Amino acid sequence: MPTISTFYGILIRMFFNDHAPPHFHARYGEFEATIDIGTLEVIQGELPSRALNLVKEWAMINREQLQEDWRLCRENTPPAKIEPLP
Repeated sequence: MPTISTFYGILIRMFFNDHAPPHFHARYGEFEATIDIGTLEVIQGELPSRALNLVKEWAMINREQLQEDWRLCRENTPPAKIEPLP
């Protein structure tokens, strides 16, 4: 699973050829959540509230690139790296 961004100890990843809906995986320590790209809602898992807020802020800023990376992963093409939060 390629890591597309890392910030504040949070890893953002996408699986190749993963199931719908379009989503990404966020990992922070022992916590992991699957986040819907369209709604930014947690589909599965959990993150501490501060980490989840940072992930949602990052995803709102980078939604178009996340959608493009999802398309690339569906084609088994490596996704592009996305800038972290400053």
